Amino acid sequence: MFRPKIPTMPTPTGQVTPPVVVEPTTVVPAAQTPPPAPVAPAPSRPMVQLTPGTALALVGGGTAVVLVVGAVLVSMLLAVAITGASVAVCAVVLRSLLASETKRR
Repeated sequence: MFRPKIPTMPTPTGQVTPPVVVEPTTVVPAAQTPPPAPVAPAPSRPMVQLTPGTALALVGGGTAVVLVVGAVLVSMLLAVAITGASVAVCAVVLRSLLASETKRR
């Protein structure tokens, strides 16, 4: 019941065609043509021209990104600090409750 059943390879049915034999052909070189005249290479990248308006937009965008990332990081740090402080307060309260419980006995 728990043994895997391995499928058997089916045998081909019908007419089987024999493999085709490919015969090599000879390569005839073509007539030599003169090389084409050299063409001046096109610039690989277009030149970017910054106008004062686009430079100001880039500076403004970069400043906005830095401010947003800074705000996110500061808020995460604040969340960790608040969580740590609350865990410390809970630990002090539990320690005080357990200490007062042992003094009463």
